Amino acid sequence: MTDLPDPSGPPDTALDAPLPPLGAEDWRACLLTLGPVRLEPLSPAHREGLRAAGEEARIWRWMPIAARGARFDAWFDWSLGEAEAGRESVWAIRLAGSQGPGGTGEEGQLAGSTRYLNISSRDRRAEIGHTWYHPSHWGGAVNPAAKYLLLAHGFERLGLTRMELKTDALNTRSQAAIAKLGAVREGVLRHHMHLPVRDEAGHETGQMRLRDTVMFGFTRADWERARGGLEARLKALGIAAGQSSDAG
Repeated sequence: MTDLPDPSGPPDTALDAPLPPLGAEDWRACLLTLGPVRLEPLSPAHREGLRAAGEEARIWRWMPIAARGARFDAWFDWSLGEAEAGRESVWAIRLAGSQGPGGTGEEGQLAGSTRYLNISSRDRRAEIGHTWYHPSHWGGAVNPAAKYLLLAHGFERLGLTRMELKTDALNTRSQAAIAKLGAVREGVLRHHMHLPVRDEAGHETGQMRLRDTVMFGFTRADWERARGGLEARLKALGIAAGQSSDAG
């Protein structure tokens, strides 16, 4: 983890000329692949695979909503609507050739979902978030590969200036994973959200709490600094980052 040394930021922040805002088509999710990890633009065909992948309650312990059981379809329809309206870029994450929850034979298992949200076309900024995985993929290669794809796509293809990641101050596992990417921890948004209290198994207790949110960020310079380390980490996991691609 790298802490921001000076809240005023680096001195060289002037723009030679205004950057044109990105259009709605620029934000439309496209296929992103890296080794066995595929980020597929969310479509109706992903409904049942994601329903199966997200059924375990512990997935949702720290999330604002628990998209499982009777709540899944409302979450899926909302996500699809956000994507179709161009307000968010939403992906289903598939692990090619794998079996398990959401598996469909040779096509591979759906491991979870992620997205760009809080998009600012004028400022060329987006948050990477609302990310979740089936627990069988926690701590493995799927998260670093997916984050690599999203960061590289944002900075190198869309020309973004900044990308953000946020997580619950109580979710130390998520904070460690974000820091390991090379993101800069920028501070804590106190009493940022009203959320249901969930136990260790992810089940709601009927109580509510005020969530403090930890903010992390990448500038373009941060990404250039962190990219090599993330690529080396992926190589140790058997994934060559140079094989990343996007199509469509």
